Amino acid sequence: MQSNLVETLIGAIVVVIAGVFLFYGYSSSGMRSTAGYHVKAEFDRVDGLANGSDVRLSGIKIGTVVGQKIDPSNYQAVVMLSLAPDVKIPDDSSAKITSEGLLGSNYISVTPGGSPDYLKDGSEIQFTQGSVDLMGLISQAIFSTTGGKEGDKKSSGAAPAK
Repeated sequence: MQSNLVETLIGAIVVVIAGVFLFYGYSSSGMRSTAGYHVKAEFDRVDGLANGSDVRLSGIKIGTVVGQKIDPSNYQAVVMLSLAPDVKIPDDSSAKITSEGLLGSNYISVTPGGSPDYLKDGSEIQFTQGSVDLMGLISQAIFSTTGGKEGDKKSSGAAPAK
């Protein structure tokens, strides 16, 4: 009878500790509810962007990517964003997909416009720039040729020999 009580107490302690770890992980992950207002933006490329990616304004997180889909009419990637309710963004603002570095994850950077009107729940960010294929740019720079002709080279300033 005494061993059943000890096993029950140990089990209860393990469950409480697991609950504390779950609460800590949830609260520090930034994955709280998606309260706020939702806007959408269309991009030509969304490489490296995932649900849960940050939406930042001046480097500060103001929202989260909550969904992605393809628009069948124009084959653009439609990204749904959840923005903090206390952050008002002008409706002529722009959004671009940016990387945290060469190996970092991608996020959406919002640049505010100057309009007196603000984005509302369900509205769309009109000015967007998709992600840049860094590996494609690097390989293009490495493997590109000059493409110039022999006659296009500048002379060294010496007069031609007669």
